[in-house]
Amino acid sequence: MDGLSNRTLVTDFVLLGLFHQVRAPGLLFSLVFLGFLVAVAGNTLMAILIWLDSRLHTPMYFLLSQLSVIDLLYSLAFVPKMSADFLSGRNTVSFVGCGIQLFLFMILMGAECLLLVVMAYDRYAAVCLPLRYSVLMRPSVCVAMVTGSWLAALLNALFHVSYTMHLPYCPSRRIQHFFCEISALLKLVCADTSVYEDGLFVSGVMFLLGPASAILASYGKILSTVLGLGSSLGKKKALATCSSHVTVVSLFYGTAISKYFLPRAYHSAERDKVVSLFYTILTPMLNPLIYSLRNKEVAGALSKVLGR
Repeated sequence: MDGLSNRTLVTDFVLLGLFHQVRAPGLLFSLVFLGFLVAVAGNTLMAILIWLDSRLHTPMYFLLSQLSVIDLLYSLAFVPKMSADFLSGRNTVSFVGCGIQLFLFMILMGAECLLLVVMAYDRYAAVCLPLRYSVLMRPSVCVAMVTGSWLAALLNALFHVSYTMHLPYCPSRRIQHFFCEISALLKLVCADTSVYEDGLFVSGVMFLLGPASAILASYGKILSTVLGLGSSLGKKKALATCSSHVTVVSLFYGTAISKYFLPRAYHSAERDKVVSLFYTILTPMLNPLIYSLRNKEVAGALSKVLGR
């Protein structure tokens, strides 16, 4: 009975958000909302350009359009709720709403982890196996790999959300975050979660360390192949094509691994919230800029659309 008395049937959580402990919350909110608008506009435009321009109907741009969809969903899933809370002064989220936020975060993050591996494989096949590229990355294979990424992320999200939302929560409902993220929720649980945290670590290895290692191996092989090219023009073109992918991978995996694999001594609620901004705002905002500014074909498609 003593253990049960410390538990409660949770109907609402309180999201403390980003702005309650900063000196200029209005300024920070303005910057965050501006980043949100840039992310939504940039990723929507990128997806539309790839859909409209037949020259971009290639495996690389198909995968890039999937990345734009993920980044767009990241922004739409969390920032409008956070903005509404700040403007209205209400920062509660229902138990069901919290589960939905957690599910969206888990599936989007898992899908992006695996999609970046597929994108790295696409570049590996293009640079290292050019004669077989049309077979290795034919449309049916591309669709199958993207579908597999989404399905794996879906199964992972369903498992973690169903387990996490059935844990016994303490009376305190104050989440030190701006959305329902799994590590923040576990701090409110009135039970030993060490075994489940070990499972989370295994999941992190599968969706972060494993894919990151595969990507490093792919780009190591690409670099070796590029350095062996006789033509300096060929080297320049191959490096330019891959540099955008490397930048995106570094931003995403660097922040994700620092959050989920650094020792607890390096973590704090405020630091974790800042890192989470990379997933929800900064990388969704930067990805279309990185690809459009460093890609002549995307720039040409944009000029063609604006010329109409």
